Amino acid sequence: MTIRQLPETLVNQIAAGEVIERPASAAKELIENAIDAGATRIEIATSGGGKTLLRVSDNGCGMTAAELELAIRRHCTSKISDSLADIRTLGFRGEALPSIGSVARLSLRSRPADGDEGAEISVEGGKVRAVRPAAANRGTIVEVRDLFFATPARLKFMKSEKAEAAAISEVVRRMAIAFPHVRFVLSGTDRSTLEFPSTGDDHLARIAQVLGREFRENAIEIDAEREEVRLTGFAGLPTFNRGNGLHQFAFVNGRPVQDKLVTGALRAAYSETVPHGRYPVAVLAIDIDPELVDVNVHPAKSDVRFRDPGLVRGLIVGALRQALGRDGDRASTTGAAGLVRAFRPEASPADRQPWSRAASPYRPLDPQTAPPHRGFSEQAQARFAAFAAPSARVAEAAVLEQDPVAEEPRHPLGAARAQLHENYIVAQTEDGLVIVDQHAAHERLVFEAMRKALHARPLPAQALLIPEIVDLPEEDCDRLATHAESFARLGLGIERFGPGAIAVRETPAMLGEMDAAGLVRQLADEIAEWDTADGLQNRLDYLAATMACHGSVRSGRRLRPEEMNALLRQMEATPGSGQCNHGRPTYIELKLADIERLFGRS
Repeated sequence: MTIRQLPETLVNQIAAGEVIERPASAAKELIENAIDAGATRIEIATSGGGKTLLRVSDNGCGMTAAELELAIRRHCTSKISDSLADIRTLGFRGEALPSIGSVARLSLRSRPADGDEGAEISVEGGKVRAVRPAAANRGTIVEVRDLFFATPARLKFMKSEKAEAAAISEVVRRMAIAFPHVRFVLSGTDRSTLEFPSTGDDHLARIAQVLGREFRENAIEIDAEREEVRLTGFAGLPTFNRGNGLHQFAFVNGRPVQDKLVTGALRAAYSETVPHGRYPVAVLAIDIDPELVDVNVHPAKSDVRFRDPGLVRGLIVGALRQALGRDGDRASTTGAAGLVRAFRPEASPADRQPWSRAASPYRPLDPQTAPPHRGFSEQAQARFAAFAAPSARVAEAAVLEQDPVAEEPRHPLGAARAQLHENYIVAQTEDGLVIVDQHAAHERLVFEAMRKALHARPLPAQALLIPEIVDLPEEDCDRLATHAESFARLGLGIERFGPGAIAVRETPAMLGEMDAAGLVRQLADEIAEWDTADGLQNRLDYLAATMACHGSVRSGRRLRPEEMNALLRQMEATPGSGQCNHGRPTYIELKLADIERLFGRS
């Protein structure tokens, strides 16, 4: 077989297959070029979902005629010189324009800021036409027509015009969030216009433009730093969640990324507060030394690799959990809005259905329908509740000495005024009312008390009569041995057993009989990927959550006023009490203004 060099046109088409997957990919590359050129206004026009026309206009620094000739050649760029260790721009590969030109009809018209006239160059299916003078304003206009006309096979894999247009809109939204000082305008063939005016340094205002005003009302600010890695942004309240992960945005040094480390850390941070199948809303920005992150992983530049992934993951999980513990207990405005809609006479059955106790996804366990819990008697549950929430007993005793009617609504969760259906506590606050799910709320209190006890001292371990030997690769054994001391505090005793095995001598007493070998292998895999060993702690937390669920105040129990107020005061003092262990809200707040609107008083 004879080896030969491929022609330049075919090389560009191969590169285009990696860089330009669809019209949205081309839009992303062109917008990145405009931002790198210092543009403060970027306009994007599309037709046919970007397949027929994609035009990106900017007011950036522009290019001279000589620079236009270089711009459409592969690996010609103004953004790096001779090193990939210090990349501070969005683009750097010098492949986007020649790749687009090899599979489409591409034209560039530009005029530099200090130039008197503009110039234009065009490429059609890889064939370059000479530069010619052209009338142009300051900046650059890049026009892409008939994308993939030179590679018809690729067109067969394109989705509908609507789907491709939606993908371009998503690219514009991500870029708009990352660069609030830039004005973005997107227009399409349906004559609709998506516009994001510049918000300057007000990042939250730009996020609200993209995600809606509700996010601004339900966001918690994030600002944390660890070893010169800084995390900033905004995270939504746990009860402000969505049915998919499309409302999660991550940026590394201003670059939009879709990185599994970041999404995994986000999921871990919300693991105890967001229901299964629901996704938190968050916008996170990581600022890190460019030498500590590799953005040259894939031609699309959406994947990154951190030199110390454990540090970054730990920073994200720790900062989010701290912020949620500090500010995450307030009720989301969406709960009140849904309640208002449900009460209105004109509300449709679909609007009212979520607030039906039988149909609500947020309903607590019903003693009539909940499956019996094996292994916990009623007496054991009562003893466990008394052990796990000692502070609740103290609060209850203190309240019993007072006149329950004298309780004032000055507290954040107010004063209890009634109990509905032996499950919902109605409390009056200074500016509205709060409805509390007593079972969900107490479940969280018991869980937090038990988890605090677990973390306060080493956990009891049960020795194995015969140590279990787990064969593992030597590198996995090394990783596990490094974390042996941490495992011992959690009741898992391990030690090296030759070069390629681990001996398990003790397991956590709380977990009873268990698959020790499976647990050790899972921990080894987790450490290899994240350099953390959270799996065992997560198992113990899950067990604590299960026990708390069966050891808390059940639905259907009538509470005295002092008991209800004691529960409210304990919720105010417990981090994370705004959601139960399954992520459902424990209370809904309704402001007086919302109530007045129901009666037409405002």
